[in-house]
Amino acid sequence: MKVSGLKVILWAALLITGMAKAQQTPADARYFGKEFTPQNVVPAAQVAAKVGAKDSVYLQTEGVVKEVCRQKGCWMKVDAGNGEEMLVRFKQYAFFVPKDAAGKKVVLNGKAFAYQSSVAEQRHYAEDAGKSKKEVASIKKPRKAVRFEADGVMLF
Repeated sequence: MKVSGLKVILWAALLITGMAKAQQTPADARYFGKEFTPQNVVPAAQVAAKVGAKDSVYLQTEGVVKEVCRQKGCWMKVDAGNGEEMLVRFKQYAFFVPKDAAGKKVVLNGKAFAYQSSVAEQRHYAEDAGKSKKEVASIKKPRKAVRFEADGVMLF
């Protein structure tokens, strides 16, 4: 059987592409929402700089989950470095993540944007997270932060 040079090149390209994809996606990854292939992933600590003065930026980011809503898994906070956290909600409330995801690595696909969180909203999230009444009451001023609306989450 004779194999043309073009077929060999095409098979090699497919093999290399498959190997690259396998290296980008951990074998134990679990998807929530839309499945995606990680590409040009930005560390969570750099997301605020990417947003800058823009309304929003579509990107992929990675980090470690610090906290998850104890009620449903309907939001999570990702470590954004320097003691900061990035609140992540899920597009159109279409999916949730496991409530035991804290401490796991995550890659997010979606939209980052600047946001000012009211005192009432911050207290609501603190209550969802199981904070004490004293901790909830200590929240006294609005807070500027970067938020993320994920349409897909890869957790591992």
